[in-house]
Amino acid sequence: MRTPALHFPPALLLAAQGVRVAFFDVDGVLTDGGVHFTEAGETLKRFHILDGLGLKLLQRGGITPAVITGRDSAPLRQRLAALGVEHVHYGTEAKRGAAEMMLQELGLDWSQAAAMGDDWPDLPVLARCAFSCAPPNAHAEVKAAVHHVTQAPGGGGAAREFCDLLLVAGGRYAGLLEDYA
Repeated sequence: MRTPALHFPPALLLAAQGVRVAFFDVDGVLTDGGVHFTEAGETLKRFHILDGLGLKLLQRGGITPAVITGRDSAPLRQRLAALGVEHVHYGTEAKRGAAEMMLQELGLDWSQAAAMGDDWPDLPVLARCAFSCAPPNAHAEVKAAVHHVTQAPGGGGAAREFCDLLLVAGGRYAGLLEDYA
């Protein structure tokens, strides 16, 4: 059996144990935060492939990925559908309410939730979750409020790092890695 190369501080892993749902913001977390428009006014988004596999691995590891975003676009809907992300709330700044609805649908509570966000609208969710995370390009107030700031930037593998941490904390990472060995 292959020994995982990833290591996280024990206190961080303890804080992330028991997570069954992980909430993600999109712009600045699953993307680099840039908003690109074509001449026809279509929105373009860039997603990192590492983050996509991270979301799939969460599902395989028994953790439900859920997305709550203030924006909506066809590229985003396509990407999340391709990844099999079923719990999504588009176009809302009221992220706490959306998260509470998803928790209720899943039969879970805040003590079983983790979240990753990068700006003020994410703070109400980040503050209530058992474990919270932000990319290094997040706003200073968000970085000060979370348990962990990733090494990788938003849109550049930060979500994967968050997923990996949750999987290690839940004791699922090594088994999933073994499936690829």
